[in-house]
Amino acid sequence: MFDQVNHLHKELAGLVDRHSDRDGTQSTAIPSISFSRHSAPHHFTGTGAPYRINKPSIYIVVQGLKDVIFGEERFSYGPSNYLVASMDLPIIAEVLEASAEVPNLTCRIEFTHSQILELLSDEELKVSFVGKSKRGMNVAKLDLSMLDAVVRLVRLLDKPADIPVLAPLFTKEILYKVLHGEHGDSLRQIVTDESPTIHIQNAIQQIVDNFQEPFRIEDLADIANMSVSSFHRHFKEITAMSPIQFQKQLRLQESRRQLITQSVDVAEVAFRVGYESPTQFIREYSRMFGVTPKKDMKRLKRLDIQ
Repeated sequence: MFDQVNHLHKELAGLVDRHSDRDGTQSTAIPSISFSRHSAPHHFTGTGAPYRINKPSIYIVVQGLKDVIFGEERFSYGPSNYLVASMDLPIIAEVLEASAEVPNLTCRIEFTHSQILELLSDEELKVSFVGKSKRGMNVAKLDLSMLDAVVRLVRLLDKPADIPVLAPLFTKEILYKVLHGEHGDSLRQIVTDESPTIHIQNAIQQIVDNFQEPFRIEDLADIANMSVSSFHRHFKEITAMSPIQFQKQLRLQESRRQLITQSVDVAEVAFRVGYESPTQFIREYSRMFGVTPKKDMKRLKRLDIQ
């Protein structure tokens, strides 16, 4: 079995390498699949509007290693794992192993809510999530069966005529395996009416759409149709952050994006993202990214990370 897994890993890495001709994220002829490639260690934030909450996905690092910082947690994953993301959340990701000779290669496969619903039985949809909500991002083991299905899907890039018929079938097979894997509940809960996640998503969207503005927890709890205590508990279970921490990450990640991509000073960016005090902004930025904004910009521009 080890030889079979190793062979499939090498084949998948070769396919992704051949179909990603430059660094960065690239779409493919299969709409649900995208690749990312990095030829050097890379540090980036999951930023950019809109912050979608309707594209559940899995991420497979087919070559190299990645770390994802999610709230107060850090996930490390490589070719033997896959990352399950039931919604887009503010994250910090680091490419740990990459070179021009052996680039870091990642494959993303997206699913729709309707695809998830199609694969769930009536009984599965009736499962109650009144207890603990599932985290919106988790790392699972990539077994031989799942790896084989992913390779068969990516192989279709070499046979474009087969994509319209076979890609939906292979994608459905992969999703089925994810749903019945160790973190399948994180996808089930985003389409199950009784799940608190449905309501928490509404509050998340409210924060995302207005992250520059202060908010009242009571108002967010009303949007989620929960008591304040229940809202706090479910929000942190799903996002690994409190609402204030969530907003702070959105603000700091957006400020980082603006500092990299625009000619603007630190104080201006601080006010743009909702800070009243540039001093507080610099302090919180330094705490999150490890250096002051100015030092971070010099480092990132030197590495040409944009």
